[in-house]
Amino acid sequence: MQLHHLAHAFVLAALSSAALAATPEEAIRPLQEQWAEIKYHLPEKQQAERYHALAEQARKIALAQPGQAEVLIWEGIALSSEAGAKGGLGALSVAKAAKQQLEAALKLDDKALKGSAYTSLGTLYYKVPGWPVGFGDKERAEELLRKALAINPAGIDPNYFYADYLAERERYSEALRHLDIALKAPAR
Repeated sequence: MQLHHLAHAFVLAALSSAALAATPEEAIRPLQEQWAEIKYHLPEKQQAERYHALAEQARKIALAQPGQAEVLIWEGIALSSEAGAKGGLGALSVAKAAKQQLEAALKLDDKALKGSAYTSLGTLYYKVPGWPVGFGDKERAEELLRKALAINPAGIDPNYFYADYLAERERYSEALRHLDIALKAPAR
């Protein structure tokens, strides 16, 4: 248990020092690493709380280094991951916050992180329920995902999430084509 607290303190220190990083890539690296740790190594029951903490750290970095679309994108990714882990109607406010950060990132630099804001925002639009419950919109989702693909046509994320979207829309042959591209994408 004590080792877990030490590791958590190390991650928080690394995230705090990222606010002083010279480049956007250096600022987001700890966020990316922590996200992967949460996603792939923590039990699902613990993920929402940790994604929330990650989003708060991204917010601190964004405040320390304003105008960096990359940090806002990672804040949006952390928030949307938290919403997904929470699920249900209680996650809608978190999904709306993610949407807001991703839209802010697009205004700064829509090509940042190879169009990742489009990918993440498009995914939110097809995962969140539509009106009157939420802001979900399948057509808007497809428009955003296609913009991500225009920027990063061979990327794993835009192809994977577009394939997922297409499969949900029962457009299976198109989904398979994009899934195949995602499988052939360069490793990150």
